[in-house]
Amino acid sequence: MNRTLKIGLALGSGSSRGWSHIGIIDELSKLGIAPDIVCGTSVGSLVGAAYVTGNMRRLEKWACSLTKFDVAKFLDINISMTGFVDTKRFHDFLNNNIAADEDNIEDLPKIFAAVSTDLETGREIWLREGSLIQAVWASMSMPGLFPAIRNDNRWLVDGGLVNPVPVSVCRALGADIVIAVNLNGDIVGRRFNKPIDKSEVKADEKEGLGEKISELVREYTNLSFFTPEDGEQPPGLMDAIAASVNITQDRITRSRMAGEPADIVFVPKLSDIGLLELYRAEEAIAEGRKCVQRKTPEIEYVLGRTR
Repeated sequence: MNRTLKIGLALGSGSSRGWSHIGIIDELSKLGIAPDIVCGTSVGSLVGAAYVTGNMRRLEKWACSLTKFDVAKFLDINISMTGFVDTKRFHDFLNNNIAADEDNIEDLPKIFAAVSTDLETGREIWLREGSLIQAVWASMSMPGLFPAIRNDNRWLVDGGLVNPVPVSVCRALGADIVIAVNLNGDIVGRRFNKPIDKSEVKADEKEGLGEKISELVREYTNLSFFTPEDGEQPPGLMDAIAASVNITQDRITRSRMAGEPADIVFVPKLSDIGLLELYRAEEAIAEGRKCVQRKTPEIEYVLGRTR
């Protein structure tokens, strides 16, 4: 007797590009595809958690309402210097859009796992039980932006450092067919933004450590109101950091997926969206939808379906 094949969905890391996961899940749903197993890394764990809790529409509405200034407010300076993100604001966001503190992974209607990294050992950690929002938070705690999360006597940080697209996790949890979303396949070589011309920054905005860090945050999120001089300039500090992260994750992704291939892979064309351009959700979601539409014949072939 033929058993029903289990479908796994591996949602990759990629910060603001991760809003495309929403469009991809929606289009798969239109094709009648409902994954049995959902595994996410970083922003993939965030969208995956919203999907399995039935809160994806709420998350989409919130994401599409974001402005540049909303992003800047989210990135208030952390006085302890453990990260840029305002952790209270982020905690409230998770409670309002994903789950309550007491909601546990093992109680979800679908199999779910979030990938994180043990900061001390570098080991890949699969979070499959306990607090859902703590797992999501640990999975997307990018060093420098978020503080590391304490979990089971370990300090956990972003899972994209070790497994940007968790195909292997889906397989290990029983998936026969894995649909993967790689947000890192179209990002190396993205256009740099010109750095801020410091000569045009007002003197009173240069005073104090907080303002200097805020300036970096504004640069990273493209929030500068200053027009740089014409002519080629070296990439700005945060652009260079973002590009370095992109290169690293692209190389890790290629290596992991060569040895752990998915059956279907979506690679949204989002190279022009920066890591923290979270206010561009509508563009990312639309590209996610197009990804699935472009591959519909392949999807139906792999799943043995015909219209």
